[in-house]
Amino acid sequence: MSDRKLYQAVSDKFTEITEQMAMHDSIKMILSQPKNEIIVNFPVLMDDGSYQLFKGYRIQHNNILGPFKGGIRFHPEVSLDETKALSMLMTIKCALVQIPFGGAKGGIKFSPFKYSREELRRITRRFTSALGNNIGPSHDIPAPDVGTNSQTMVWMMDTYKNVGKTQEFHNAVVTGKSLNCGGSEGRNSATGFGAIYNVEYWAEDTKFDLSKSTFAIQGMGNVGSFAALKMAENGSKLVAVNDYAGTLIDPNGIDVEALATYMQEKRTLEGFNGLKLQSRDAFFEAENDIMILAALENQVAENEAPKIKSKLVVEGANGPVTPEGEAILLERGIEILPDILTNAGGVVVSYFEWVQNKNSESWELEEVERKLRKRLKRAFDAVRKIQIEEKKSMRDSCYLRALNYINDVYLERGIFP
Repeated sequence: MSDRKLYQAVSDKFTEITEQMAMHDSIKMILSQPKNEIIVNFPVLMDDGSYQLFKGYRIQHNNILGPFKGGIRFHPEVSLDETKALSMLMTIKCALVQIPFGGAKGGIKFSPFKYSREELRRITRRFTSALGNNIGPSHDIPAPDVGTNSQTMVWMMDTYKNVGKTQEFHNAVVTGKSLNCGGSEGRNSATGFGAIYNVEYWAEDTKFDLSKSTFAIQGMGNVGSFAALKMAENGSKLVAVNDYAGTLIDPNGIDVEALATYMQEKRTLEGFNGLKLQSRDAFFEAENDIMILAALENQVAENEAPKIKSKLVVEGANGPVTPEGEAILLERGIEILPDILTNAGGVVVSYFEWVQNKNSESWELEEVERKLRKRLKRAFDAVRKIQIEEKKSMRDSCYLRALNYINDVYLERGIFP
């Protein structure tokens, strides 16, 4: 599915849900488009002495609830439409878990794995400088996403501080930083662990025994690795894993810790434990109870959905199931935990990091995880209640909770002037 289709899918879902609720037309109009669309083109010096021109985006969708918040993505398929779609999803996600942030998203269109560390440092610093006053600790707060990490955020924070910004608490301009440079305990694992906390709530609600279950996972990056580790901690057995190189299947179980370590070193499934790589289709056809999609968007469409044998599909990535794929899964009785709920752990702990930076505090890991579990459980229970009462899908129920909250805030505050 194209980026344009992803944007259309998000827009269509927004329109569908707002037509089911009493949202004023003026509020619907405001939310239908981003507040700001920032595109920058900037040159960067390469290691060989040449210069290369890069295109970067920062889309700021809405800030009625608080500063813009959203990840920075380094990937060759970053585009305006993709970034617009993901920024709207961030607005909805923040409203769903009721943290005081609005939605944003950004990125640079390139493949980071083809560049040296020094080139990545210069690209990141030049992009941050090009964004200028469009980011700030009380205005727009980036975070890591696909192709970026804590080091990227540290470079952004340091650049922001050194290009003449005078705002207090400059550490809070980004989240997802290393612990040495103002990051929070539990931030690195938050998205992956948060996804599985929601699986635990689902299992408790449906009386499903995770300790006797099997699972499959697509993507073993940061989110997928931590999600797999948490599933294994619950006693679930990994039987299939997929990435860009292919699929590994072992009904007897795959060692999650060994796989996570291997992926961190090799960045590919190829060669792990002597297992033969199989096709992408083999992953979706594999026997398992729970399928976790932690790679990229648009992975399960009309071709993949009929093959899946899982009881539950978990969206660890943003938008991995297309509307057509979702319709097929739901018709087949396969429940979906949607991205705006299941991968909200990252932005929740980003909020915690921001609060710690603002207050010059440092919370213990146990406190971070307790607060994260509490906030996600509250959101899950509220969504489940809407789902039962309104007879809606989990995704529609998430949208209803989030958009009703934003609508109420607009009605209380009014629209300037």
